[in-house]
Amino acid sequence: MKIVIPGGTGHLGRVLSRTLAGQGHEVVVLTRREARPEPGVRHVRWDGRGPGPWTAEIDGSDVVLNLAGRSVNCRYTRANLREMLNSRVDSARVVGGAIARAARPPRVWLQMSTATIYAHTYAAPNDETTGILGGDEPDVPAYWSFSVDIAKAWEREQRVAETPHTRKVALRTAMVMSPEPGGALAALLRLTRLGLAGPVAGGGQYMSWIHEEDLIRALGFLIEHDGLSGPVNLAAPEPLPYRDFLRTLRTAAGVPWGLPATKWMAEIGAFVLRSDTELLLKSRRVVPGKLKEAGFEFRYPEWPPAAENLVRRSRHPLTTAA
Repeated sequence: MKIVIPGGTGHLGRVLSRTLAGQGHEVVVLTRREARPEPGVRHVRWDGRGPGPWTAEIDGSDVVLNLAGRSVNCRYTRANLREMLNSRVDSARVVGGAIARAARPPRVWLQMSTATIYAHTYAAPNDETTGILGGDEPDVPAYWSFSVDIAKAWEREQRVAETPHTRKVALRTAMVMSPEPGGALAALLRLTRLGLAGPVAGGGQYMSWIHEEDLIRALGFLIEHDGLSGPVNLAAPEPLPYRDFLRTLRTAAGVPWGLPATKWMAEIGAFVLRSDTELLLKSRRVVPGKLKEAGFEFRYPEWPPAAENLVRRSRHPLTTAA
């Protein structure tokens, strides 16, 4: 297959493009900057805001996997939030336009979204059918609703695109756990080995996650199953409280303890790291309803074996997934 990946030079894009090329697919990454060469991956320039010569890559492709959007690992200032919104909405709009104008449109458009679209909750888990979208929760910082608004606008842009010959899937993706340098796992392991990965603000907030191997397999499953469209949760079926998530990670890493942090300590740490506490404090309890109903089987449905596999591979980066 020919797979076009707009915005495929980030952490997740590198994992996916390398894996897909290794499976024998023709992979084209659309990028706004010079990118490190990857075997079997071709890079084409685009600006993520308007049409250009890059649209020829969409015409005749089999799959478009749009990952474009500013990283959420930053301070949630007004300027950064606006850039998060614009980069996601603009890229989805121009990708949709390119698909609509294609003489030979792709058969499926996988559009990255986020599990953050669901409400902050400690109660029932959110699936695609009964899940409650966020934005109106009481007793949470007002600016958290902007993250939800970004996700809703992101998905809306794909939904309204006039692409009648292309199946559309919005990938409501949980935190991807990968040994690839530069991702969430690398940051968590760094804190773990410094003795800082204790519960934050009590640690009762839920952590939704997915092992990179299951993410890759789920994307292949979605490409092949024509009956799946609309929002799909990409998350392991067993989210768990953050304190348990970190305790298991410490065990896998051989670190006996982790310093707990209060909310104000987390605020200081996030400021120093130029990140935001929403990534730690929002309770994301998301489960993969559509994937499970369609018969997808996770290799890592629970966190303990996933953590052992990922920590081992992070120590030996050339080790392949089990």
